[in-house]
Amino acid sequence: MATNMRDIKREIKSKQNMKQITKAMEMVAASRLRRAQQAALASRPYADKLKEVVASIAAGTKDVKHPMLETREIKKTGYLVITSDRGLAGGYNANILRKVTQTIQQKHKSADEYALFVIGRKGRDYFRRRNMPIVEEVIGLADSPTFADIKSVSSSAVKMFADGSYDELYLYYNKFVNAISQIPTETRLLPLEEISEGTKVSTYEYEPSPEGVLEVLLPKYAETLIYSAVLDGKASEFGARMTAMGSATKNATKMISQLTLTYNRARQAAITQEISEIVAGANAQS
Repeated sequence: MATNMRDIKREIKSKQNMKQITKAMEMVAASRLRRAQQAALASRPYADKLKEVVASIAAGTKDVKHPMLETREIKKTGYLVITSDRGLAGGYNANILRKVTQTIQQKHKSADEYALFVIGRKGRDYFRRRNMPIVEEVIGLADSPTFADIKSVSSSAVKMFADGSYDELYLYYNKFVNAISQIPTETRLLPLEEISEGTKVSTYEYEPSPEGVLEVLLPKYAETLIYSAVLDGKASEFGARMTAMGSATKNATKMISQLTLTYNRARQAAITQEISEIVAGANAQS
């Protein structure tokens, strides 16, 4: 009995230590979430305004030609996938990776038909283990990533589409809704042939020409969408981690309560047994 009680007490101590860790991680994630959420929300007006300008130019110049606006026969597809570098974030990574994998399995028969651009160590490791073709990767992003941090992979993804290395580019990320809700999202980033639909044409003066302006703005617009998705992903990551660690803390509290109850019952039983032995010994001597 004494040995069993020592084991229970050791288990309680272990769960208490675990609870302290998960509670600390929950508080850290909550602190980082506020900054990431502000950054994600702040990036959306810029992306929306840039889309408005690009759409207005494209709608006002119907004869404009640009590779990023033209639909081609689909021979190869590019996928840009945004994950995290660390785990302990619930289903944050698993949900988006499952969605990408299912799409690839349904659409492609061989690895020659698609290419992967990956942001985040979890996604990189996942695709490497499955020998899936990764063209470029970015890992080790800061908690508050800058555009320069993802410039290389976003530029490569956009440039390779413009060069004809593949014929469409999809973006996969977790869209931030709130701390407990993140939506695995698939967006066709390129081509941008639907960008001008339903757009009111604004009056702009172009220098040197609408085509020249689009030549600069279209790649920047696509890269801005990628960066905005990265910021959304960071906010989603911290929200998912805060929720996961909060759940872990609650579960640890329940386990500690159950173990404490078990320990008290075992202690009571041990005391009762000792009293019974003392009474029995006293009776035997009388």
